[in-house]
Amino acid sequence: MSTPADASHAKVLVIEDEKTLAGMITAYLSRAGYETHMVHTGPEGVEAVRSLEPDVVILDLGLPGLDGIEVCRQIRTFSDCYVIVVTARSDEIDTLIGLSVGADDYVTKPFGMRELVARVQTVLRRPRAGHAARSAHPEPAWVFGKLRVDSAGQQVHLAGEPVPLTPTERDLLMTLAARPSMAFSRRQLIDEVWGGGWVGDEHLVDVHIAHLRRKLGDNPDTARYISTVRGVGYRMGSG
Repeated sequence: MSTPADASHAKVLVIEDEKTLAGMITAYLSRAGYETHMVHTGPEGVEAVRSLEPDVVILDLGLPGLDGIEVCRQIRTFSDCYVIVVTARSDEIDTLIGLSVGADDYVTKPFGMRELVARVQTVLRRPRAGHAARSAHPEPAWVFGKLRVDSAGQQVHLAGEPVPLTPTERDLLMTLAARPSMAFSRRQLIDEVWGGGWVGDEHLVDVHIAHLRRKLGDNPDTARYISTVRGVGYRMGSG
């Protein structure tokens, strides 16, 4: 397998209690060029994120000690690493709950190793906080009423207070804010944020938009910042 261009120095932590599967994932990601680590319980996973500061976490939901939902919740209190949830449960509720506490993507068992590597590659292609600030031509801040979206600093403030967003929520908001007159379909937002090669349920966008709206004090009926365009998707509101 060829080493992806974005694998240099990227660190991936696998939190999976099935040791054989964890070993396979770790070995496959290592061959793809990533620095990989693995642990097998929820508490170990939280501590490993603190100590290793990974770029991406592969997180199983069915963990001993702490389940994956609580692990993700705790991780989000101190880290903005990308979290890809792995679940053997096809129940959509599990997936939505996982995303509600800050997961960026998900795969359902059984999955192919190539698919998992592709998901890791996709999230690592996204700009991380501070990357735009180092650009030779950083974008200006966009202001929508009391909402300020700072592309250069990758920061969002509402009425002067910082808004804690997950990387995916931030990427979605930046995409909408950059072209406020454009109505984006779910597919267009997926192409912009997850990448054109992403394959999955497009309603993933709705889940992230709902959480983003909640953090902005928005709702679908009186949307100030993110408006629903019937039959199309979403666009930025005036605030």
